[in-house]
Amino acid sequence: MSDMNSTEKAALICEFADDMKAERIDTLDVRTKTSVTDYFVVCSGNSDTHVRAIAERVAEKLRDKGVRPLRTEEGDSGWVLQDFGDVVLNVMREEKRQFYSLESLWREMQTNPDLL
Repeated sequence: MSDMNSTEKAALICEFADDMKAERIDTLDVRTKTSVTDYFVVCSGNSDTHVRAIAERVAEKLRDKGVRPLRTEEGDSGWVLQDFGDVVLNVMREEKRQFYSLESLWREMQTNPDLL
């Protein structure tokens, strides 16, 4: 298993998503807001096929570095979630991203004083 920390893992996820032409790649640091994960990486794909391809490539490239997703969810078309434990990747069609607005949700969430 890899000894990379969550910040390094998030950076690699962004790099691999960018290699696949993901759009609007955003990293949300949620360490002071939830104990569930350290970072959410959110990015957009321009079709369902593109969304799946981005997620598959990220998982493949991380697997090469000894990191495997704990789970992958593809239940909703146009959105793939990969849980890498301390980093969660959300690859979404732009319309899903705007509808769910994860960036706004997490940025507006109050800091959890128990995590400070």
